[in-house]
Amino acid sequence: MLLAVDIGNSDITLGLWKDQEWKFVWRVATKQDLPELYYGIKIREYFFESAMEANQVHTIVISSVVPGLTEKIRNVVRTLFEREAIVLGPQIYNKLPLGILNPYEIGSDLVANASAAYFKHKKTCIVVDFGTALTFTTISGEGIILGVSIAPGLKTAIKSLSQNTAKLFDVPLETPSSSLGKNTVTAIQSGIMFGYEGLVRNVVAKIIAELNTECLVIATGGLSSQIVSLKDLFYSIEPHLTLDGLRRIGEWMNENGK
Repeated sequence: MLLAVDIGNSDITLGLWKDQEWKFVWRVATKQDLPELYYGIKIREYFFESAMEANQVHTIVISSVVPGLTEKIRNVVRTLFEREAIVLGPQIYNKLPLGILNPYEIGSDLVANASAAYFKHKKTCIVVDFGTALTFTTISGEGIILGVSIAPGLKTAIKSLSQNTAKLFDVPLETPSSSLGKNTVTAIQSGIMFGYEGLVRNVVAKIIAELNTECLVIATGGLSSQIVSLKDLFYSIEPHLTLDGLRRIGEWMNENGK
């Protein structure tokens, strides 16, 4: 079994790969101030409740965009599984069959996304990741990351409005029936949901025009299906693409030497 751990700004996502599928995908809220023990107990509980044996895990791959949690989680998995995790970062990028743009600046989650797209398709791809940030990662068919675009994520945009405007409040992330908001909630939903549809389409169109080549557009992230009107833009919607990238990196490292 392989365990992939994606430490994001909002959630830590753990995927257990067995028999050529993700048997389990678990999530725990990202909280930097909690001790290693908390995360150790949570992971133990997940394995116990799923009747999975920790000693069957042979490979662990970690991506983290939260430096304060990287070493904590690395220590937790070392203790639980008695193995050293592969931590995705500049120290191993030169061992991968990828051309990494600005290795000390790019997020490891974006490298995982690019890896998944490259290993699976071997074509020029744009990966649109709907997470805490909305990211567009473009990778060539030769495995070179060509560039990245970043905007605030959907929930981040709504939260920003709610927190910084006295008369606004938390709003459900839903597409309203009309672009003409009739109250505070539908007004915000209209601006965010329809506005982000245009944002995504425009950024993708700009990238394709600049490259002057066909691109597969792949959506991922927890909110990748939220804007229903974008489905025609995407070649595929793959919620676990980041985990797939970590898995493929782990398999590559095992086969080609750590």
